Amino acid sequence: MGGGNMNNLIKQAQKMQKQMEDMQKELEEKEFEVTVGGGAVTVVANGRKQIVDIKIKPEVVDADDVEMLQDLILSACNEALRQAEESTANAMGKITGGMNLPGMF
Repeated sequence: MGGGNMNNLIKQAQKMQKQMEDMQKELEEKEFEVTVGGGAVTVVANGRKQIVDIKIKPEVVDADDVEMLQDLILSACNEALRQAEESTANAMGKITGGMNLPGMF
């Protein structure tokens, strides 16, 4: 059984692992900004899928309609996190060629 093939496979796996680590570091620094409600609420998430900033225009803060503001914030947060997840999956998919590698990212 060709030992050279196994060595090549190991080298390819190591190269892929290094590429994935580099890509993960790059993605963690990336930010995803989403604005909803015509600019009323802006949310920024990072590549670690953490919300890092929320901006709310003062004119949309209405004590009589708190539910609308809550809905805007939820919508913006969910979209920012969705974009971060999609970007991570797309970037890693390019490296892995679509292989399913559970727990790698």
